[in-house]
Amino acid sequence: MYTREQVARLIDHAVLQPDSTDREVRQAADMCRRRGVGCLCVRPTDVALAARELAGAECKVASVVGFPHGANRPEVKALEAALAVEEGARELDMVMNIGRFLSGDLQHVKRDIESVVEVGRPNKVLVKVILETPCLTLEQVAAACRIASAAGADFVKTATGFAGGGATTEAVDVMLRTVGGAMGVKAAGGIRTWEAAVAFLEQGCRRLGIGQTEAVLDGAAAGKDAAY
Repeated sequence: MYTREQVARLIDHAVLQPDSTDREVRQAADMCRRRGVGCLCVRPTDVALAARELAGAECKVASVVGFPHGANRPEVKALEAALAVEEGARELDMVMNIGRFLSGDLQHVKRDIESVVEVGRPNKVLVKVILETPCLTLEQVAAACRIASAAGADFVKTATGFAGGGATTEAVDVMLRTVGGAMGVKAAGGIRTWEAAVAFLEQGCRRLGIGQTEAVLDGAAAGKDAAY
């Protein structure tokens, strides 16, 4: 049983479309404040604005890093992370270098994640690693989870939503079984209903990445007040 308020606190509301405007970031920050959303996840150039809009609120600001393809050099990701932290980000959602992973260069993938962790950890900033699970087999999902764990990240996350797919129960199950005891698991991509959100939480996810947050939360009111 989850209340609307409990689910809201576990949502990372995403404003990541390429055509998102300053006005939309401000509107999202206002919604997060009003609805008790736990985190607002924005593009790097929107971090300062989001942090100003959420000053004094419990809602944290997260910045994506290497988004959406993960192919930036580790040095670039580290700089992007450092600038985001400087401007007020308290969480970082970085995209794993998917191409290098699929090419078998696992040491590069680990170093890449470590470059962001080395920025986040001393600043007490959470680092979530986006695996882009729609591009991976379930065996590869497990391997990517182990690399993220070895690199010191705090969470593994399913998907950006920009690669033709999103969170699935099968991928989340593998993530939970592989690193769920040591890391948080975040389901993101394609979560558009209250039922889907709650199902991922009941499965064991500790965060949800959602773009249509109000629609999902308002689904909790269908036939009853707040509980599912």
